[in-house]
Amino acid sequence: MSYWDLVNRVVHQADILILVLDARLPTETRNSEIEKKVAGLKKPLIFVINKSDLVDRPTLEALKKKIKNSVFISAKKHEGLIYLRERIGIAAQRANIKGTAKIGVLGYPNVGKSSLINSLRGRESAPVSSMSGQTKRIQNIRTSTTLMFLDTPGVIPYNEKNSIKHAMIGTIDHTKEKNPDLVVARLIQEFPGIVGKYYGVVEDDEVIEHIARKRNLVAKGNVPDINRAARMILKDWQTGKITKK
Repeated sequence: MSYWDLVNRVVHQADILILVLDARLPTETRNSEIEKKVAGLKKPLIFVINKSDLVDRPTLEALKKKIKNSVFISAKKHEGLIYLRERIGIAAQRANIKGTAKIGVLGYPNVGKSSLINSLRGRESAPVSSMSGQTKRIQNIRTSTTLMFLDTPGVIPYNEKNSIKHAMIGTIDHTKEKNPDLVVARLIQEFPGIVGKYYGVVEDDEVIEHIARKRNLVAKGNVPDINRAARMILKDWQTGKITKK
């Protein structure tokens, strides 16, 4: 059974759906195919914007106005979970759900779906990894007497082939990305200043070279090792060391 088959099953089985987004890339981690499926079934959909601790306050305030029915959390720091529980409770009440409510958790790989569930439960139940693709099947995880979460594998829209975007999101792990320098170049273009600030270098056209030399990442002949430096930068971005604050 394909990952999309599993997701379709969860969308039909769940009473309430959660779409987890990355606060640093909220637009890029939305999935219009999933949103249309949920809307077609007239089921409640809550946007959970995870990793909000990696983004500054003005950006979050702007996102609140842009993405309706959204909740901002940091699964890693256990922030925003009380408010999320309240929103789920309100959705369950409005949908007249009796007994245990089934909550389907959807989203791109590596946005933090399993981390969210573990934070709500208070202990690790779903496998978590900084590498994408950790969840391989539907997992039913009870967080309370009235809430059952359905954790799903991360899915990408059918026709989406943007490898740079996928590396930025973390769908493609830093160890597997073929062109990390191109991904880092896009990061610098999209979010000017944050890479140079983190490594304490001037962010000009040779920023990767500056970082390579500063971290002593050099190849034969004392030449900056662009590949190693770019892969390190991408890893620090994917694991949340480089923030948008």
